[in-house]
This record gives sequence, C-alpha cells and structure tokens, in this order.
Amino acid sequence: MLKSMTGYGRQETVIEGKKILVEIKSVNHRFSDYNIKVPRHLGFLEDRVRKYASENVTRGKIDIYVAVESYDEADKDITLNEELARNYIEVLKELRDKFGLCDDISVSNVARYTDIFKTERREEDQEEIWRLVRSVMSEALDAFVAMREREGERIERDLRERIALMSELAKKVDERSPQTVAEYRDKLYIKIKELLEDREIDEARVLTEVAIFADKVAVNEETVRLSSHFEEFYQILDSGEPAGRKLDFLIQEINREVNTIGSKANDIEIAKIVVTLKGEIEKLREQIQNIE
Repeated sequence: MLKSMTGYGRQETVIEGKKILVEIKSVNHRFSDYNIKVPRHLGFLEDRVRKYASENVTRGKIDIYVAVESYDEADKDITLNEELARNYIEVLKELRDKFGLCDDISVSNVARYTDIFKTERREEDQEEIWRLVRSVMSEALDAFVAMREREGERIERDLRERIALMSELAKKVDERSPQTVAEYRDKLYIKIKELLEDREIDEARVLTEVAIFADKVAVNEETVRLSSHFEEFYQILDSGEPAGRKLDFLIQEINREVNTIGSKANDIEIAKIVVTLKGEIEKLREQIQNIE
C-alpha cells in the first residue's frame, strides 16, 4: 500500500502523574527531514524520538512536538539560600533595634521573601521518561501513519487509473503507426502519378522512399518500452514498499519514450495522443511527489 507524505497524528495522555502530548505532522520532501521539539530539560529525548519515528516513516519533512507536564511535585527539590536568608534576618533585627519595633521575626515572616528558596527539578530517570513518552508517541504514530495510508490509497487509485489510460493510448499509437506508412505510400503514388502523368512509375524507387519514411516514423520500439514501463509501474505499486523515488525515476523514463514518439510522429492523430499522454504524465508526476 502506498503512503502519502502528508499526515497528522496527535495523542495527549495523563499517565503516572504526567501529562504527555505528542504531535506529529509531515509534508512533502525529497528526503527525510526531522524537526523535533522536546522540553529543554528532556533534551535526551530528541535522538530517541527521531530514531523511533524513522522506524515508521522513511520520507518527508516531519515535525514532532513533545510536551511533558508533571502533576507530581515530588520530582522537585526546594533548597534554602542560607546566605541570603541570613542577610534578611540581620536586616530585620537591625530594623527592630533601630526603631524599637516589636520583635516578631518568625519563620513565616522570613519565608515571605521567596527569593531565599530555590526550586530545582530532580534529575529525571531517562529510561522511565522515555518509556512513558514512547507509549504516547506510539499512539500518535498510529494515527499519523493511518492518515498517510488513507491518503496513499486515494493516490494509488488515481495512479492506476491514469496508467491504464496511458496504456490504452499507447496501444492506439501502436495501431496507428503502420497506417501512417500506408497513407504516406498512397499519397506518394498519387503525387508521383500527377507529376509523371502517363509515364511509368519506378516501383523500386517508391518502395525505397516508403521504407525510409517508415524507418523514420517507426515507434514500435518506444511503445514496447512504454508497455514494459507500465508493467513495472504496477509491480512497484504492488510491492508494498516505499515507492516514491522509484516511481519518480520511472515516470522520467516514460516521459522520455513519449517525447521520442512525439518527435518521430508525422501524423496528426498520433500527435494528439502524445499531447494527451504528456498531460497524464504531468498529473502522475504531481501525484508521485506526494508519495513516501
């Protein structure tokens, strides 16, 4: 099954005292390009998130956002800035003595000066944090991949329909090509007869001219290669593997054969078919740019 490079997945879960959010989105890109945002104090997650995502995504510009909010205050340590607290107390005593104030210096009073306390986050257990994030990320990835598969299925249907149409058009070219030679021969006879009037026509010369013309306009080699390319196209679609790069290369080969047919064709009907084929190639190319 084909996968589109466009997708979105989001999962937010409260698990073991932490609210974890993972959001994944992607757009088209020639290669694989990751932009990962994690909390600053959890920077160790970045490489793990990238590696885990790359096991499920092979191509595209992928943005991944991870947020972790702790509901458990036990993961913080509060320490006292003793020097600053001592200065506060000494100044309060000086204020008391200088102005004869009531001595009401107490813990609660001093604690109002919150800058004497320092709150520090305890060192995280990296393996434990990653276990929780990975479980949430797994669900976000499932939704993300499912969306890419749905879009890929739609693209695949369109590709198959267009290749089927192009195959039929190529058959028409193959059928029409010998007719152009016959028509050229008939026109040549008429023209020569008009010029020679009652004189005898050199059959060998006519046949030589027709053979030269037939060789110039022959496109059977190109139509055979086109048929082969179409079969290869179907095989790639059926392989179940990432197909974007392969199909991108194959469409270039198909385009090359169609251009050659267009340059050889000396017939208005074939020229019309070539224009239609080129239009389909451009539509295929646009769709292929969306495939992983």
